[in-house]
Amino acid sequence: MNIQPLSNNVLIKPLKEDKKTKGGIFLPENAEKEKPQRGIVVEVGPGKRNNAGIEINVPVLPGDEVIFNMYGPHEIKIDGEDYLIANESDILAIIRKAEDKQ
Repeated sequence: MNIQPLSNNVLIKPLKEDKKTKGGIFLPENAEKEKPQRGIVVEVGPGKRNNAGIEINVPVLPGDEVIFNMYGPHEIKIDGEDYLIANESDILAIIRKAEDKQ
């Protein structure tokens, strides 16, 4: 796969939600599921240019785990795998582990 998002778009691999609740109850396959809101960044576009022509980089990097708007990204399928293409503004937060903060 060789996909390069344009402008300030980001290619995200959505994380699969657990089929078990926090209380230990296993959910059946036909249980109604919400769209994922977390994923791993696969590729990042070069950024958008401001009015002065200066390129503004997207603040996420490949490998970052992110939280995004539930209905913002566009769903696509590549080589049988599900991916999302999100605009930078659809990404709400980067999830950092405690050891990443150093």
